[in-house]
Amino acid sequence: MVEKQLSKLNLETFFPDSGFYPSPIAWEDQVFYFIMLDRFSDDKEIGYKDIDGNRVPANSTHTTPMFTNQDTGNAIATPDNAERWREAGVKFVGGNLRGLKSKIGYLKRLGVTSIWISPIFKQVNFQETYHGYGIQNFLEIDPHFGTREDLQELVKTAHANGIYVILDIILNHTGNIFSYDPNRQPNYKDKDGNFDPRWDGNLYPVQGFNDQFGFPTIPFQKTDPNNPSTWPDKNAAVWPVELQDPSFYTQKGKINNWDYDPEYLEGDFSDLKDVNHGQGNLDNYSPSAALKYLCQAYKFWIAYADIDGLRIDTVKHMEIGATRFFTSVIHEFTQSIGKENFFLVGEITGGRKRAFITLEETGLNAALGIDDIPDKLEYMIKGYRNPKDYFSLFRNSELVNKESHIWFRDKVVTMFDDHDQVRKGENKARFCADLYSEKVLFNALALNAMTLGIPCIYYGTEQCFDGSGNNDRYLREAMFGGKFGAFRSRGVHFFNEDNWVYQELANILQIRREKKVLRRGRQYLRQISGDGQNFGLPEMIGNQIRAVIPWSRILSEKEMLLAINTDYTQMQTAWVTIDNDLHNKGDILKCIYSTDPEQLGEHVPVETKNGKSVWIAVPAHGFVIYE
Repeated sequence: MVEKQLSKLNLETFFPDSGFYPSPIAWEDQVFYFIMLDRFSDDKEIGYKDIDGNRVPANSTHTTPMFTNQDTGNAIATPDNAERWREAGVKFVGGNLRGLKSKIGYLKRLGVTSIWISPIFKQVNFQETYHGYGIQNFLEIDPHFGTREDLQELVKTAHANGIYVILDIILNHTGNIFSYDPNRQPNYKDKDGNFDPRWDGNLYPVQGFNDQFGFPTIPFQKTDPNNPSTWPDKNAAVWPVELQDPSFYTQKGKINNWDYDPEYLEGDFSDLKDVNHGQGNLDNYSPSAALKYLCQAYKFWIAYADIDGLRIDTVKHMEIGATRFFTSVIHEFTQSIGKENFFLVGEITGGRKRAFITLEETGLNAALGIDDIPDKLEYMIKGYRNPKDYFSLFRNSELVNKESHIWFRDKVVTMFDDHDQVRKGENKARFCADLYSEKVLFNALALNAMTLGIPCIYYGTEQCFDGSGNNDRYLREAMFGGKFGAFRSRGVHFFNEDNWVYQELANILQIRREKKVLRRGRQYLRQISGDGQNFGLPEMIGNQIRAVIPWSRILSEKEMLLAINTDYTQMQTAWVTIDNDLHNKGDILKCIYSTDPEQLGEHVPVETKNGKSVWIAVPAHGFVIYE
């Protein structure tokens, strides 16, 4: 039964007899994997490996074969087919919780230890909000994705395999639950003459709550929670019933200027309706009843499904006081049930300064969405950014008054591919969309995994997905195929553990698990030299860099040296500076990983050059680790 009323919930009835799954000691030890649920798995694939590593055979319910190169473009062979493929990308395509559960083995063998799942709660009936950000019922799983029981089983399976579960949630807004009245504001129109209620600081008249077909037929008034006979249909308005209160919504129209205060705080995200969280400054914030109800709803999901963390959407568009209130409520609740290090990560779009201030003032555990990190990571790997531009992001003591390894180590979730690519504007593209970039994709994954921050992999990146276009849909290919598969395909899946990138990423993530210094150590971009006399940081010559880019991770008395080669075609060599005090002349560093297997076990002696240095060779578009 799905409850319709928060006041009827007794959270203690959902507490497991055996206790809740404990939090990790350190979240920086984890490797995240971001899943857009509708696009991941529909549990119909064949030929992939199950949790125990056995190939899944074809049967009446498992019919989708694995992708081969010959399947590339099979969905766009004619203009009509191409149009159908594109249109499929803006609708639900069939991924669900059971499918995700069936791929826990795939994720575990890759080295994933925490899955971040896009919103799974019930969406408005009349729109194809497959992404999950248009919630109509905060206490129900959307039927496209499965049931509450499916979520419980997924979490149990993940925990049994050492994987934490992070749910993506929304506090800032609901789905398109009511309609503004065009008859009372006839002058608000877009260029095509359609009603366009944009924010102007004033309240907009509202026609009514939307019914299950999207028509505003339900009076826009507070519903009596004690009189169920007056309640609307479960697929109409918004649920739980306590949220059916007009005063809970700002009613000021959609945001046009995304950086203007208070517009970006009060306005709607397109037709997603902004929630009124309360009022007051940071130290005297008075939360609204709406915010308190949302807190209670998310406490329910934590208790019911034994969730390990929450990713909070659009934190930038919430008052700092509202975010701090929610953070405090959730941290207190999770500590009371034994989840001592429950993870709250906020999507804080913009620069590092905004992220740092938000974390400091709200108590969030970490930030994601910091735009300059993925940009500099991606284009340094491709040879078009100076390495110091990337590594300096983690040495910003002047900006945040913190040493880099103290703040960034566990306060930022880092990734380069993602589901909306805001940083690229209208030119949305996965890493592999650029010509020949598949050659250096593994280097990008290695850099993300082996530098500061909590690394996150966007689903499909490990299979070299190359989506691009002027719409978010092209970044959200279906991993299971369906009508909107990757590489412009349909009807084939991509859970291929024989893919070279998948295998090599699994290898280095295993090394990361074994070497604490790679998870928690300080980080230094290292100087290089071609002659052993003239040293300097690697940098672009002209408009690009094709060279060895080395860095060290140091924890206590332990140093590990890592390096990538941004030259796509040739091996590069260099003298690389290492810590002068941790090494003596004649000491040996051993190669424990290389994209060229012949280098494994190779020893390089420490020389007295620029303090201490070693001479290393890095394969073309390759990656090495020495200790």
